[in-house]
Amino acid sequence: MSNVFYRNVNKHYTEVDRGEGIYLYDKAGNKYIDACSGAAVSNLGHAHPRIIDAMLKQAQSVAFSHLSRWTSKPIQELADLVASLAPGTLNKLYLVSGGSEATESALKMARQYYMERDGKSSKYRIISRWKSFHGNTIGALSMTGDKRRKKYTPLLLNFPHIAPAYCYRCPFDKTQGTCAVDCALDLDRVIKLEGAEHVAAFIAESVGGAACGAIVPHRDYFKIIREICDHHDILFIDDEVMAGFGRTGSMFSIEDWGVVPDMICVAKGMSAGYSPLGGVIVKDEIYNAFQKGTGVFVHGHTYGGNPLSAAVALAVVQTLTEEKLAENSRNIGEYLLAQMKEKLLPFSFVGDVRGKGLMLGVEIVENKITKEPFSVSKGMAEKLAVVLMKYGVIVYPGNGNADGEHGDQFLLAPPLIITKDQADELIEGMILGFAEFEKEYVR
Repeated sequence: MSNVFYRNVNKHYTEVDRGEGIYLYDKAGNKYIDACSGAAVSNLGHAHPRIIDAMLKQAQSVAFSHLSRWTSKPIQELADLVASLAPGTLNKLYLVSGGSEATESALKMARQYYMERDGKSSKYRIISRWKSFHGNTIGALSMTGDKRRKKYTPLLLNFPHIAPAYCYRCPFDKTQGTCAVDCALDLDRVIKLEGAEHVAAFIAESVGGAACGAIVPHRDYFKIIREICDHHDILFIDDEVMAGFGRTGSMFSIEDWGVVPDMICVAKGMSAGYSPLGGVIVKDEIYNAFQKGTGVFVHGHTYGGNPLSAAVALAVVQTLTEEKLAENSRNIGEYLLAQMKEKLLPFSFVGDVRGKGLMLGVEIVENKITKEPFSVSKGMAEKLAVVLMKYGVIVYPGNGNADGEHGDQFLLAPPLIITKDQADELIEGMILGFAEFEKEYVR
């Protein structure tokens, strides 16, 4: 009996032994493609020599210093590099230790920004979307529109949610050909109901992640969102904890919609899993309001901005840019998506294949014609993940996407270093796994 309190206390966990490139190996020597990069984290794969070298050098210098008293060369160089890559005037980097801390920090920053700018403010509410995931802390979970919030509803902040940008299951019964982007216009409706004087920000994932399996909004979606936010004097927070740093084919995913948000929440791929790190990239205008106001953001975490994580992230982001891995993500992602549509969609249980770059999703259904989901009691996404593991493919399953309770999908997010040959290897493993799953659990 282990003394570890695992997330699922009744689940058997395979023990990982080592990683190399896009592969993981268990204690028995079995080899797996890490086709979800853990949770869209390991953008550079495993055991990357440059990152390990940067980690070692910084650990030999100084691993920790508290950001309330010290600065360090790694955090300054990381902030400068991120500023050079981020769009518009998003030039200031506030560092934390992970994605939930990043979105929670953005929530607080949005609230305090209006207080700093205006002296006082009634703006405090954050609007988000259903079928979204923004983290597990109380503030982040309050913004989340996923079934994971249900057990904690009495503890959560009463924040409003709008319709998701979910074309496969459009809440307005439209198709892209007849769409007026009602899901974006829903933001204007809710702001008017809530009162813009009480709303500080709208937060959304540029490409939907863990809660819905890589749903990609309409091409005009974020342009409309940006216009609505500007009209009502509301901040737009772009959550790229999963999608950022090359994952969808651009350094920052939002750039493909041609808009500039007020904040970008980042984590995961910024340090590629080599050390815990997250952050909020902030517009100069927001930073300046703090500087001209009290000068103090009343917030902080112990490990935020520690030199070790910053040095790791600096090496990661340098590698991403120098090796043009966002471009590789776009090119291999387009190839992988086309292969998945050709070879996986014919299976009787595959309802939709979607995504952008190397952030891809597969939604599985009981009836392809009606899009009827499997009952949550069948646990189909997890069963499929277990079968795929037998064929050396690790994916990131999820459920509840159809109606908040039922619906199964999985996220495919391999390391950005994946090659075309490795993509073919991944497809082959998935075909074999899907065939066994169809035989054993569907027919």
